[in-house]
Amino acid sequence: MTMLDEREIGALQAWQGRSETFADCITAAPVRALSATLDRDDPLPEAGTPLPALWHWLYFLPHHRQSEIGPDGHARRGGFLPPVPLPRRMWAGGRLAWEAGNPLRVGDAVKRTSTIASVTHKAGRTGELVFVLVRHEVHNERGLALTEEHDIVYRAAAAPGEAAPPPTAAQKDAAFSRDLLADDVLLFRYSALTFNGHRIHYDRRYVTEVEGYPGLIVHGPLIATLLVDLLRREKPEAAFARFEFRAVRPTFDIAPFRVHGRPEADGKTFRLWGEDADGWLTMQATATLA
Repeated sequence: MTMLDEREIGALQAWQGRSETFADCITAAPVRALSATLDRDDPLPEAGTPLPALWHWLYFLPHHRQSEIGPDGHARRGGFLPPVPLPRRMWAGGRLAWEAGNPLRVGDAVKRTSTIASVTHKAGRTGELVFVLVRHEVHNERGLALTEEHDIVYRAAAAPGEAAPPPTAAQKDAAFSRDLLADDVLLFRYSALTFNGHRIHYDRRYVTEVEGYPGLIVHGPLIATLLVDLLRREKPEAAFARFEFRAVRPTFDIAPFRVHGRPEADGKTFRLWGEDADGWLTMQATATLA
């Protein structure tokens, strides 16, 4: 297997410090649509309705032309993100902090500035990896509303006969849980809402024959959103101060899965995690309420 050499790694790290800024408006239609997709019975959003935690992912969507899309459904490498020459790309996790007293609201005119904070190369037991850390700052008319760090990982394609990393058993001490089924319709609706063309989420032939997975992959951001949604169902009036999450293992649409939560002793911090049908940990997260 060809490894990235020092020159190629240096060229990728030259992307560090690049930034871009997008403007958008927090409109009501995506809020209504995600509420329906998550099977919620929310009041219809109107101007001034606070945007639930993580639902800002419905905005600032990249609108690449069809001719700019690569074979995996993502935009071709280059542009804002560095052109990492490794075929597999995933949203590995992130950390978010909301500004107290300044929630994003329906009707807000918003601006997001994104910066490539770091590009890191590693080679280990699981193969060659490139980690890209993107830092976002979201402002509305009242000032800074949200800061987010977004971890993207690129890796080589699996070699024939390559063993998957050993799984980790999910914790069994949940205080509240929810059973879920990620069928084709749920994955399609979330892909449509986030304008996500990545074929691993909707093209079964591609994901099984080209990428070698057993089924469609549930979006990492969707699982993170379901973890937050679980806590919102438990604490409907709570406001979020911080949230961090890390993807541990892919979740596939071939079997049901579960999301769990448990409060810590302070009553404001909650452990949240995902579990697949075999009892393996898929995502772990921590939420801190304001």
